Amino acid sequence: MEMKVVGKWLGQRHFQADGPSGNTIYMDAKKEDGGTGQGNRPMELLLMGVVGCTGIDIAMIMEKMRVPLQGLEIEAVGERREAYPQAFTRIHLTYHMTGDVPPAKAWRAIRLSEQKYCSAIGSLKAEVIPHLVLNGQEVPPLDVVVDGQPD
Repeated sequence: MEMKVVGKWLGQRHFQADGPSGNTIYMDAKKEDGGTGQGNRPMELLLMGVVGCTGIDIAMIMEKMRVPLQGLEIEAVGERREAYPQAFTRIHLTYHMTGDVPPAKAWRAIRLSEQKYCSAIGSLKAEVIPHLVLNGQEVPPLDVVVDGQPD
């Protein structure tokens, strides 16, 4: 399976990228690095991709489990190396869920996404650390079985 994205330089540090979805994204460096502030930073987009990928997974998994998810917000905080390349070393994902969601099913959906379905997470070398806040209350990780293997 192949995917093609084309990036076009717009001057200074500003780039446009077009993908097979037909949508355009603009990227730029910080002003102190010669950018103009006319787009997201590439590393921001990487975290946004992780949030979008796992969010889509969670919504689909919850729907299949017939769990009435009312709201989902995912916060990603990435820790980066000081040395170049300044890659992410650790990413904390906090899943804020609302609705009549059993904690075990919420954790199962999170584990299925991060261990099996989310291609964005699977493409990273960074350690991913999930956190769950269910209806305003933090829920510690629960052991759940994914593909016959406990996490």
